[in-house]
Amino acid sequence: MRVVLGDQCSRGLSALSDLDPAADVVLLAEVEAECTYVRHHKQKIALVLSAMRHFARALAARGVRVEHVRLEDGGNTGTLAGEVERAARRHRPARIVCTHPGEWRVLQDMLGWGALTGLPVEIRDDDRFFCPPDWFRDWAREQEAMGEGGPDAPEQLRLEFFYREMRRATGILMEGDAPAGGRWNFDAENRRRLPARFPVPEPRRFPPDAITREAMETVERRFPGHFGTLDAFGWPATARDARAALDDFVSNRLPRFGHYQDAMAAGEPTLFHGLVSTSLNAGLLSPRECCDAAVEAWKAGSAPLNAVEGFVRQILGWREYVRGIYWLKMPGYAALNALDARRPLPWFYWSGETDMACLRQVVRQTRDLAYAHHIQRLMVTGNFALIAGLDPAQVNEWYMVVFADAYEWVELPNTHGLAIHADGGITGSKPYAASGAYINRMSDYCRLCPYDPKRATGPDACPFNLLYWDFLARHEARFAANPRMEPALENMRRLGPEKLAQVRAQAAAFLDGLD
Repeated sequence: MRVVLGDQCSRGLSALSDLDPAADVVLLAEVEAECTYVRHHKQKIALVLSAMRHFARALAARGVRVEHVRLEDGGNTGTLAGEVERAARRHRPARIVCTHPGEWRVLQDMLGWGALTGLPVEIRDDDRFFCPPDWFRDWAREQEAMGEGGPDAPEQLRLEFFYREMRRATGILMEGDAPAGGRWNFDAENRRRLPARFPVPEPRRFPPDAITREAMETVERRFPGHFGTLDAFGWPATARDARAALDDFVSNRLPRFGHYQDAMAAGEPTLFHGLVSTSLNAGLLSPRECCDAAVEAWKAGSAPLNAVEGFVRQILGWREYVRGIYWLKMPGYAALNALDARRPLPWFYWSGETDMACLRQVVRQTRDLAYAHHIQRLMVTGNFALIAGLDPAQVNEWYMVVFADAYEWVELPNTHGLAIHADGGITGSKPYAASGAYINRMSDYCRLCPYDPKRATGPDACPFNLLYWDFLARHEARFAANPRMEPALENMRRLGPEKLAQVRAQAAAFLDGLD
């Protein structure tokens, strides 16, 4: 019996590699527990259910015996373990074969299947990634051993070092032993603000077919109180459609992705981004085919190197890196709270009801689309959570709930580490704290806002300014030894004691108003 999870809808899945249609059965189980361990966005649940249903049908069309348990089926126990036990009783297999899951809690569940069923359970590596966790663990040991702080120092676990190793190991964007174009990283060329009235192509959307519509109806019926709306659902739910979405990105948006990947614009939720993470994380696309498609565009002269390298770095570099961090540091990683942040998550993260135009824009967009691009996540919702001192557990839960591409292995290091610095510097050498000046520089949000990004005090002062200086003052002693934080701290000191006290008093009043 071969068990396939909802984010493993991949024909090349290791659990299916030696499948014998004449002797084996494949189990796909839709269960309540996986839909509700956090209250996932309606579009996330509908996407996973639709992907599973399409995949089950595709397997059956190939002559594979499929046991597909639906949410509505009578007798459904509501848990993975319960459905594995039930299926084992029905089919009496000789053994259970599965692929390593993406989340720690699911692995703990899998490790109990043997005792539950009395059968041997083989958990195979998930080879859909470039970097096996064991390889990352060995690399991390080597890097940490080179740090002056000894084996427990996090200073050397940096993306840039890892990314170069991945480039060398895969040969992607390599010219012999050297990086293509003579540079490893073109990030400095990828920070342009979007010009006014700049044409932005609409990404391809996929109108729900009968299977997807049925999945959407199930979600509305079973999870009416979950966050978000299904009105704008248009995600690909099959490998074929996911590849079409990738091709659309490479042809129409990749050429300008590099320059404008950090830009934000009102009414333009997707800009030139790939929108492939939902398909990647559900198993409908492989990271290799995404990277290869982008590299081929560069070789054909249809996309510049800075755009292709930036896209490859997100997949071959950052995506693989955060997965490595997750499996290296769990389960204790999720409990870290290095900055002792305790403030409850404000209600506007759910409602979008706030005068701050940037947060209003991103939260409402997320509600409607189950999507925000990486700078919106990092420098708007994440930045506010960081400088306001919001509770990491509540922040992480929000990020898990609201995005269609959110799975804990990728969400937790991105949010807990990079966005809110709760891991104390494992994933980033400094916190990504920024004032309203950054948002004003990289977006047009501030023109829609009653607050002034150039003011640090007074009734129209941007809350990001108030909270930024207050954040630096709160953590001055902690960051004093960090050379990357010294310029920011020096700028704070230039405010002078009296001005800083005014800023901090207004910041405290603003935060009290959130409560």
